[in-house]
Amino acid sequence: MTKTLPLLLLLLISITALAEPPQSFSQAKKIATEIYADHQVSFYCGCSYARIENKLTPDLQSCGYIPRKEPKRASRIEWEHVVPAWAFGHQLQCWQDGGRKNCRKTSEKFRLMEADLMNLVPAIGEINGNRSNYSFAMLEGEPRVYGACDFEVDFKARKVEPAPEVRGDIARVYWYMRDTYGLKISDKQQKLFEVWSKLDPVSGWETERTGRIESLIGFSHK
Repeated sequence: MTKTLPLLLLLLISITALAEPPQSFSQAKKIATEIYADHQVSFYCGCSYARIENKLTPDLQSCGYIPRKEPKRASRIEWEHVVPAWAFGHQLQCWQDGGRKNCRKTSEKFRLMEADLMNLVPAIGEINGNRSNYSFAMLEGEPRVYGACDFEVDFKARKVEPAPEVRGDIARVYWYMRDTYGLKISDKQQKLFEVWSKLDPVSGWETERTGRIESLIGFSHK
């Protein structure tokens, strides 16, 4: 931890001088890695992770994670969009004209949305892949298939249920994307998020993370 803090502080100083958000997903992932440099915990499962041979590697035993089908992908940390790229992208004309690749080429708004640090969290690769672009919901009777990790997927219904301790974070990220970019949220999800936000209030780390992002991009999130 003591080794990563100086790197984080240097990054904050250098990027704050730019006072602008990252312009690409690849740039955002590099910055996000440093934002979490002294809080290396995966979002959905609470696994600790560390940089090993230039790769972010989760300690699966730290959270009791057992790979469902993809041990190789479960052995790395990936940067997950809480609001999937499909969810905000398909609402744009560029997506209708050619999908994600076309949006990256033709839409500055999409590039900013895809690179928005508020919407990026570290996740075990297998969880990121299984979540896909599924929407969040409350599921009944879903068995645990990732060991002790409290993350459930209904592949047929294309729904996922996260652990109680991150549900409020998810709700507030969705609202941020709605207020910042005009993301449309269904009435059903809005009601669910209101409950989640109330039951899972803002934590100390969520406040710290938001503050760091605000410092980096030079304006306050509303």
